[in-house]
Amino acid sequence: MYNLIRRALFTLSPETSHDLSLDGLGALQRLGVLSAFSKKPEGRRTTLWGIDFENPVGLAAGLDKNADYLDALGTLGFGFVEVGTVTPRPQPGNPHPRLFRLPEHQAIINRMGFNNKGVDYLVERVKRSQYRGVIGINIGKNKDTPEEDALNDYLTCLDKVYAHAHYVVVNVSSPNTPGLRNLQFGEALTRLLAGLKERQQHLTAIDGFKPLLIKIAPDMTAEEVQSVARALAESGIDGVVATNTTLARDAVAGHPHAEESGGLSGAPLLESSNRVLTLLREVLPAQVPIIGVGGICSATDARKKWDAGADLIQIYSGFIYQGPGLIRDCVRASLSQAK
Repeated sequence: MYNLIRRALFTLSPETSHDLSLDGLGALQRLGVLSAFSKKPEGRRTTLWGIDFENPVGLAAGLDKNADYLDALGTLGFGFVEVGTVTPRPQPGNPHPRLFRLPEHQAIINRMGFNNKGVDYLVERVKRSQYRGVIGINIGKNKDTPEEDALNDYLTCLDKVYAHAHYVVVNVSSPNTPGLRNLQFGEALTRLLAGLKERQQHLTAIDGFKPLLIKIAPDMTAEEVQSVARALAESGIDGVVATNTTLARDAVAGHPHAEESGGLSGAPLLESSNRVLTLLREVLPAQVPIIGVGGICSATDARKKWDAGADLIQIYSGFIYQGPGLIRDCVRASLSQAK
């Protein structure tokens, strides 16, 4: 069934089919029929940070940037749903076209640029949602905010989302906001982490503890990954999301869209993402959980993430290509993983 739906959707432009798919899911959910097509599979229950995850397979940030479709997506069998990336102020993102399919590679290139309706809108959507599963909220900075002022944007978002999230992810690794990835390194990273952890302590006294995670890029040398991991450990960060999309194009060289700017996701990302995941697991303290994301297009790929050290996994591009069946396959595969 999903193959037929995908074939029809793929006749449209990527962004149009993206919006139409989400609108369709939302409509089915409002009619009360989506659950009939989405029987939740039994998976391995997982507890991290004191949070009970029904299963360890989540939806990565980026699909539902504004939490408009949280109820519908929460019906599909995910153990948790991450919304965003959201910024303090609404912004339109980059000019069209900004989303490209590479179906021969089960891949997507995007340069969306944190297009979203702003943090206040997202918070209202989360508050109105009927979804009772685990919610992660992914936060970023506005494009026109200078790097040296980035901390203020993250703190603004953290203050507003904290009470409404089970966990918060700080996105410093999107390749589509100029200068953002510079925040992953050196003094910029140290300052950012210190400011965020200090604010987290203040918010914990008001709304209880919510883990703070950092999402990092796959395009780092081994030495850079190890350096970042040490900085994260020293900061007392609660977890890491590994990884964001890649700027590398070796795996899709020769494709008509290969030279489009933006981040590459999907199957070609699996190897480089797992390399970073493995290095992180070697350096980070064992008690710091890692969410593995990037390149999962099958249950076998999911097992590779867990074998590399992931505690939870997330899917996105594979979900676009494989549909809800990928959720079911990965959730069932989790039963064979001892964690």
